[in-house]
Order: sequence, then structure tokens, then C-alpha cells
Amino acid sequence: MQHRFDLKVYYEDTDSLGVVYYANYLRFLERARTEMVEQRGKPISEWNAEGFNFAVYELKIRFLKPARLGDTLTVITSDAGGTDFRHKLDQVIERDGEKLTAATVDLVCLDATMALTEFPRGVFGESEGPGAH
Repeated sequence: MQHRFDLKVYYEDTDSLGVVYYANYLRFLERARTEMVEQRGKPISEWNAEGFNFAVYELKIRFLKPARLGDTLTVITSDAGGTDFRHKLDQVIERDGEKLTAATVDLVCLDATMALTEFPRGVFGESEGPGAH
């Protein structure tokens, strides 16, 4: 399943050269993941209130071409599979179909005490969530 999220590059997103500052790509990727999770059932804040906190375990990113002030970008998030305890997403940032950035993100789920726990059912793939085996 693929999720698409569009955003516009604002002045605050850029550096002195008028290109997106590299760390802001991480914010764009996070926004897209949040929108994807919320589209699959409920807001992140509700998952958090139920004791499910989604955290980045590992992230690999490649910067291929710069985005610029005023650009409209699309973040495409694809489910790349995983286990009950770790899940991988592939994310691409495009401008008019041209790939600018590519990332692979491994997520884990933490409970309210910050201990590793299983992902809840339906957030990613077909995981049954806590207690199911």
C-alpha cells in the first residue's frame, strides 16, 4: 500500500541558498508517516494515549537533488514489511515525478515506559498486535 502526502516548501524550510535545509527533509518524512498512520484508523495522539508510541529505530536517507523555495513536493510512503516489533517503510520525496530524496525508515513501538512492545493491529501490515500469536 502506498500513501501520498503533498506539501509546499516555505521560506522557513530553506537555507541561505534557497534550497531545503537537509534536516527539514526528516520533518517532511515524519509528517507523511503521521498522515499515513492517521489515515489507517486514528490520530497518533490516540495511539499514544493507549500506550503505543512509534519511534524511529534506524533511518537511511539519500539526497539526490535539491528542493527549492516554492516547490510543491509529494512524499510517497510504501510499506516494506516487518515483524510485530519492527517495521520498515520506504519513503521518496518527489517534485513533479522527479525523485529528490529516498529514505528507508525502520520503526519500533514503545509502551508508556519506553519498553519495546508489539505494534497494534492494523497500523502496519497485518500484525495482530499485543497478545496475539
